[in-house]
Amino acid sequence: MVKKKKKSRGNKLTSAQLKHQIVSLLKATPKKRYYAKQVIKKLDIDNNVDSVEYAMDKLSKEGVLFHVDGKYKYDKFQGKKQTKRPTGSVKGKVDMIRSGAAYIAVEEMDEDVYVPAKFLKGALNNDIVEVEIMYSPGRRKPEGKVINIVERDRMHFLGTLNKTNRFNVVRPLQAEIDLKIFVEEEKLNGAEDGDRVVVKITKWSNNPKHNPIGIITSVLGKEGGNDMEMQSILINAGFDIGFPDEVIEESENLSTEITEEEIGRRRDMRGVTTFTIDPLTAKDFDDALSVQYLENNEIEIGIHIADVSHYIKPGTEMDKEAYQRSTSVYLVDRVAPMLPEKLSNGLCSLRPNEDKCTFSAVFTFDEKFKVKGRWFGKTMTHSDRRFTYEEAQEILESGEGAFGDELKKLNEIAYKLRKEKFKNGAISFESDEVKFKLDEDGVPIEVYSKERKDAHMLVEDFMLLANKEVAKFIHNKEKGKEIPFVYRVHDLPNPDKLGEFVRFAITLGFKGMDIQTPQKTADSFNKLAKAAKTDETLKMLEPIAIRTMSKAAYTTDNIGHYGLGFDFYSHFTSPIRRYSDVLVHRILEQNLESTFRVDKEQLEMKCKHISSQERKAMGAERESIKFKQVEFISRFIGQEFPGHVSGMIDRGIFVELDESKAEGLIGFDRFDDVFDVEEGRLKAVGRTTGKIFKMGDSVRVKILETDLDTRQIEMEIIED
Repeated sequence: MVKKKKKSRGNKLTSAQLKHQIVSLLKATPKKRYYAKQVIKKLDIDNNVDSVEYAMDKLSKEGVLFHVDGKYKYDKFQGKKQTKRPTGSVKGKVDMIRSGAAYIAVEEMDEDVYVPAKFLKGALNNDIVEVEIMYSPGRRKPEGKVINIVERDRMHFLGTLNKTNRFNVVRPLQAEIDLKIFVEEEKLNGAEDGDRVVVKITKWSNNPKHNPIGIITSVLGKEGGNDMEMQSILINAGFDIGFPDEVIEESENLSTEITEEEIGRRRDMRGVTTFTIDPLTAKDFDDALSVQYLENNEIEIGIHIADVSHYIKPGTEMDKEAYQRSTSVYLVDRVAPMLPEKLSNGLCSLRPNEDKCTFSAVFTFDEKFKVKGRWFGKTMTHSDRRFTYEEAQEILESGEGAFGDELKKLNEIAYKLRKEKFKNGAISFESDEVKFKLDEDGVPIEVYSKERKDAHMLVEDFMLLANKEVAKFIHNKEKGKEIPFVYRVHDLPNPDKLGEFVRFAITLGFKGMDIQTPQKTADSFNKLAKAAKTDETLKMLEPIAIRTMSKAAYTTDNIGHYGLGFDFYSHFTSPIRRYSDVLVHRILEQNLESTFRVDKEQLEMKCKHISSQERKAMGAERESIKFKQVEFISRFIGQEFPGHVSGMIDRGIFVELDESKAEGLIGFDRFDDVFDVEEGRLKAVGRTTGKIFKMGDSVRVKILETDLDTRQIEMEIIED
């Protein structure tokens, strides 16, 4: 009798995912002991016994699991070992609280170190500090005092200049920053008393009682308005509104000529049909697509990326500034670029009818659109046409227009790539992107949600392909020998948040969530996304589901990208606006013909900085959207709008308006009842009336008041 081969479940985890799932399983059942085979059965995975045994053994050596009699169990004492009271001094990041005190987040400690305001030594939010740890009698949690400020997070501050006969002082506008910055008369840059200015601190004092000294870099004037508010958002997020003189000078000295010698070093693809597809307002075109038909019904697709690393060399002033910024910041009405304009909108931008230096990922597809070959290298390209997304979409829909055949072929291949991506575990959630129509003064006159169509998605699918294949190339280049690289990773969802979400989804009638394995979780989210297209109630679940997800980040330690379903992923396709991509280009180029390794520890440090800057940029972008939403809604005081419950805190519920996506807080003190918010913050229940507010509930609200300074909208619910 021949045994049938067990059918694969298609759920093979990466090593990082496997370790994560093993720990989650054994931690949930701390009294049980498991063999590798039992773990495979329990997790419903396709990994072989050897790989699971190896992962469990590694976790045992790390002190997470306990090995006894050939089985493994969760080491319940390992948490206590981690929280052993450290002594001496540690380094960490400052997280200020309203009282003026702070918590210091230290990587090697499970608990943050509390530092009273009087012991901060002038440290500010997000500064890196050295803290001496102390323990007060009767207190278990660590306390400390700052003994050294290792690295300042910000050097630029937005404030108001106060001039007197004796001295000039700038006070930052952010209420939580208690700081006086002295400016010498010759450093005022023409600023007058009462002007709003940007000041750069040039000298910090080691004594917190002594104020820092600075120089005014920009004078914004006395008037408020849109322009000043947008600049304030950038500066408060830690981004400069201009470039230092030495950076501008260096960029202006760059030659616009591409020599024959340089062309000879590159693959010449200027004769291949090439075009860009970008937003209507874009000026920095950092990617282009080319299409070339080959023999045997094969097709070659080129993904061509601006060769920023050709112009920006390590150690230059431009490179230092680009690293410091790490990203372009896209506010509602402007872009704060990572690179000076000559580079971002000129030399590097793949403008039509111009020869450009590019770094390309070129793929050969067979007649069934399966990748048969790939090539990475420096190229010369020439864009034949610049399309806006709208123009490309119109050609796709009508079948008529310039390069219609090429666009159609790209779209067909993109559909195949997308289908494979979801088959392999990608999650299909999409959140609405809020857009504004502004008048000539920058005031919003219309708010709408951007609709993603085929033209947007085909560009995205080819960028994903390039990013994935570049990461895979580096990872597989030397088997068993790591080449330090910048990976874009996305961890598994938070198990606690996921469990809470499943319970809430059931109350709304969606019972199709299966979270036993990462693959089943992804499949369940995709089922929900599909069901939400025809069920408005379930559509409310999508943004809540997104909140269960981990945040993507840059790191040298690859754990895969859960949301995309990729084992290997990086960022290669946007070096004009992301410094991560510049690093990827440099490492990839050095590993095309030979093997080159950068220092992993130094690269990881850069990854952390870039991830931090990305989070700040996203915060600034959200802040600018919030400002414009409040500015728009201020025209409708007293009017009613439909909305839905979008969040909860102990003192009230947040309601998001359906059309403008503007959000306001309605305090529980506006109701004739006391409300208890359940754990997980998905439901609030009135103690007397039993009235229930759930996340996603449809409500009707009246706009009572708006405050642009605090970005707040005051509403009240209109009862039926």
